[in-house]
Amino acid sequence: MKTGLFFGSFNPVHTGHMIIASYMAEFTDLDQVWMVVSPHNPLKNKSTLAKDYDRLYLVQQAIGDSDKIKASNIEFSLPQPSYTIDTLTYLSERHPDKQFCLIMGSDNLNTLSKWKNYEKILSQYPIYVYRRWPDTAGPFDHFPGVKLVDAPLVEISSTFIRRALREGKSVRYLVPDKVLETLENSGMYR
Repeated sequence: MKTGLFFGSFNPVHTGHMIIASYMAEFTDLDQVWMVVSPHNPLKNKSTLAKDYDRLYLVQQAIGDSDKIKASNIEFSLPQPSYTIDTLTYLSERHPDKQFCLIMGSDNLNTLSKWKNYEKILSQYPIYVYRRWPDTAGPFDHFPGVKLVDAPLVEISSTFIRRALREGKSVRYLVPDKVLETLENSGMYR
């Protein structure tokens, strides 16, 4: 089974994330997409993150009852900060029946050389890349195993969502309905 891993802080998950996950699950050859909630991306500041299980819960709420998209907390039990290659190795050993692939934005692909063991990632795991703006050609665009996917792009960021919530603005339509309900009832990010 070909399983795409869509890593993210999802702080919080928003409609843009869900469009990418849905597109990858429905319009590529992936059988499933796992949205992997990362407890700590080594390239990001951890102090701005909501609690791990709160972010996981919001992703679960966003996904609902989908057969093709799943929420994963696999990195919660792995050493931190989380390195993609360590998670890929762990999952490949644990699930030998699955072929794991990465899902990432073109901005991440362009900085892949900063990642731990990026050569191993490039040589052993297919990478499905959705475009991000500004989109410029990168060093790995034509690398074997890199598949550029023309997924719809919605310019929403979790940073924008958090700022809007702090300012008391509505984020209706920017996040899935169940996520909106949870955010409004919990006071998260305020």
